[in-house]
Amino acid sequence: MLAAIRIRGTTGVRPTPAKTTELLNLNKVNHMVLLSEGKETEGMLRAAKDYITWGEIDKETLSLALQYRALLKGRKKLEESMLKDAAGTTSFDKLAEKLISGKIKYKEIKDIVPVIRLHPPRGGLEYIRQAFGHGGSLGYRGKEINTLIKKMLKPGEDLNGKKQD
Repeated sequence: MLAAIRIRGTTGVRPTPAKTTELLNLNKVNHMVLLSEGKETEGMLRAAKDYITWGEIDKETLSLALQYRALLKGRKKLEESMLKDAAGTTSFDKLAEKLISGKIKYKEIKDIVPVIRLHPPRGGLEYIRQAFGHGGSLGYRGKEINTLIKKMLKPGEDLNGKKQD
């Protein structure tokens, strides 16, 4: 399973990457989508490589992202008690395992919002106009996407920025 995150904004975007990011539901900066691996997906990611970063997400990071940042329609936080009705599992770890193995797709979860909104990364991004392999933030990261996602999660705050107990 791949995770793709929009890094750059919408100003001055060429038509092909603009349409591709729209089809991927990456309309705003710091939004993340979960994608299945395949030739079509890889082609779309390569077409939008100057505006997004992507890589293989692991089970632990996916579980944290679902627990802290996943939303249901109506801006409701996805709670562990709701998982049985929404996805047929009892914990975020089991849901992450099913998503990574391909048993269910993210969009098949009942009433889930298709994008995961993340915070800007703690410590900031690298240079946002250069590829990851050249010291920047864009393009394919591989397993390093997990480090970036963890920097973008703030487990001590709720979705409205208020401190949780």
